[in-house]
Amino acid sequence: MAHDRRALVLNAIVQDYVKTGEPVGSRVVVERHRLGVSPATVRNDMAALEEQGLIAQPHTSAGRVPTDAGYRKFVDQIAELKPLTRGERAAIEKMLSEAVDLDDVIARSVRLLASITDQVAVVQYPSLRRTAVRHIELVPLSETRALVVIITDAGRVEQRIVTTESGLSDEQFATLRATLNEEISDHQLAELPDALTRVEARLPDELRPAARTVGRALEDTLRNEAEERVVVAGTANLTRYDIDFERTIYPILDAIEEQVVLLRMLAHKEDGLHVGIGSENVSDAFSETSVVSTNYVGADQQTVARLGIIGPTRMDYPATMSSVYAVAKYLSDILSAN
Repeated sequence: MAHDRRALVLNAIVQDYVKTGEPVGSRVVVERHRLGVSPATVRNDMAALEEQGLIAQPHTSAGRVPTDAGYRKFVDQIAELKPLTRGERAAIEKMLSEAVDLDDVIARSVRLLASITDQVAVVQYPSLRRTAVRHIELVPLSETRALVVIITDAGRVEQRIVTTESGLSDEQFATLRATLNEEISDHQLAELPDALTRVEARLPDELRPAARTVGRALEDTLRNEAEERVVVAGTANLTRYDIDFERTIYPILDAIEEQVVLLRMLAHKEDGLHVGIGSENVSDAFSETSVVSTNYVGADQQTVARLGIIGPTRMDYPATMSSVYAVAKYLSDILSAN
């Protein structure tokens, strides 16, 4: 019984501190949350929670504030995500559905996430190391030159002009195009060498040099573009919170400039919603922040990248988690439909 009540007291302290930014006292907990016990009982519960390291008293005679461990306990008890309003869902769907290409949908997603959470938003580009080739188009420019257009299952489009050793007719270009697509479609970068070997084996001798030329261009393009990168929006949202600029915000801004740091921050072995709180985060720069992130998927329902937000530990976790999940879901739906 006492254990259940202490969980309610901890939840009350987290919720009130998130709303007000002020330490929460026992009388406030009793009055606002109607726990059916006296302030003295709540003070005893607070003492027990403090001994467990879940709350702390910043000043003598002051109320309590959650610690990182307290926030972790609170987050781990969230059984269901807070649903977005109909208006929020419609706004997300409308903004993302109007995107014209992958760059546009990523840019819209990061701005949208920053806007609806009032936090710093981070979206990782779909990695060509994890995405597969959906289609290859060969556009003849002359008998010996062609434009190679590579389309991935995550919607990325890459182009390269190649020059063949000998001239090819339109019919030969068509044969090469068809064979490439039959063998290479749905294969990732690491699988391309074997697929290209099968392409050569199927083609007549006169087309094999051209197939090797296109194959090298394909591998080089994907390898060069496979570098992981992220986009960021909403850094100005850091000024909304009572955070020390010199000690906290400046290190965060420096860390946000480092792509490697952001990629490490988003990297998780398992898919799904993840919340990193304070010292749990990979960089000391984020030791006073929380990072809420999740994965999004491509056409084959396989994870292609992650997105998330960086904000103060004093955040509305249920609402933030719901927003991150919702944007990832709509982004996945758009990429899957392409």
